[in-house]
Amino acid sequence: MKKIILILTLLLPLKLLASTLLIPMDEAQKEHLKAYGVCYWLLNKGVEADWLLNYRGGSFAAENNNELEKECILRGVTYEVIPSGQYQNILHQIADPEVNMDLIKLQKPPKIAVYSPKNKLPWDDAVTMVLTYAEIPYDIIYDDEILDEMTLPKYDWLHIHHEDFTGQYGKFYGAYANAQWYKDDQQLNEECARRHGFSKVSQLKLAVAKRIKEFVAGGGFLFAMCSATDSYDIALAAEGSDICEAMFDGDGTTPGAAQKLHFDNGIAFENYHLEMNPYVYEYSDIDATNTRQVPMDLDYFTLFDFSAKWDPVPTMLCQDHIRTIKGFMGQTTAFKSAFVKKNILVMGENKPAAEARYIHGELGKGTWTFYGGHDPEDYQHLVGDPKTDLSLHPNSPGYRLILNNILFPAAKKKKQKT
Repeated sequence: MKKIILILTLLLPLKLLASTLLIPMDEAQKEHLKAYGVCYWLLNKGVEADWLLNYRGGSFAAENNNELEKECILRGVTYEVIPSGQYQNILHQIADPEVNMDLIKLQKPPKIAVYSPKNKLPWDDAVTMVLTYAEIPYDIIYDDEILDEMTLPKYDWLHIHHEDFTGQYGKFYGAYANAQWYKDDQQLNEECARRHGFSKVSQLKLAVAKRIKEFVAGGGFLFAMCSATDSYDIALAAEGSDICEAMFDGDGTTPGAAQKLHFDNGIAFENYHLEMNPYVYEYSDIDATNTRQVPMDLDYFTLFDFSAKWDPVPTMLCQDHIRTIKGFMGQTTAFKSAFVKKNILVMGENKPAAEARYIHGELGKGTWTFYGGHDPEDYQHLVGDPKTDLSLHPNSPGYRLILNNILFPAAKKKKQKT
């Protein structure tokens, strides 16, 4: 009897150590956004994490240790330490074929690049703000780096800042042609175009857009918000035509340019119509900003509920603690459903308004996600407005969608079910 007690006493410390740290992502979590940063930190340490899809808002879990606990405490992230036996029961619950949950292994931290101008412009970017807040590292690259064929292959994930890939400088000419930031931006872009042998900025941006498309087709992950979405697709579709008026590139447009679009070149949209007036703050009718009749208090979009076991990719990208997300505007607020290509997956929509807000597609070996709007916690962000203080919005469901995309490349690829 004494021998048995001695053995149990010796094993007791090991038993106590055999525990799992669970980071709940439901309403119990006090710092949803920083929780993603803890998960990224863990991966950066070479430790795998579990992403429990649809379990308590898409919770994370890993083997418990003092360093991980301290990191959660330091960042203010809510966590629970549970015995490994209890965690096994959770995994059994998740594995039940009748339950819409699944476990995804997160293995390697994605190397992140943000395509953003080096000069300080009078707007900010939701992705860089949330990456900074979550303490997830990233590199800033721009046209010079993109056109260097050695740069993009270094990265797993690329976000394109709300850029104008058509070469029309965001179509800000009508309101800001005399603003110093506008003149500086035009000068820097023209200098870059000449440096790379292009006579026009539109040609430079098209070359950049095509290089990004190659990055995705080769297995990269692309994320874009606001005007980087539709302007990117339009630039690809307009190849071979000049859609820029003289104030943008020194000469007029190609006659009939609006009727010469090659929709197959784009990745997301088709059958839309260009806005050729250079004084109108809009690229095309893809965007619903100027035509939508959605009052602010009724402006919401709904995330689709995908099958975690059969459709893990969109399930990962839609993990959230609520399914109905408050809308927010931007230069490109929402995509009119009629112009979204039929093979594109709509993950979030305002169905009564016929708007897609959050869409996803595959291209070659890679994938891309477009998210309409500028700032999930600033309903109508204007040029020059101060940036959002995310410490006031640590549980933002709209910002969570961005961070889902950032962790997505870390997921171990599952074999296709047949």
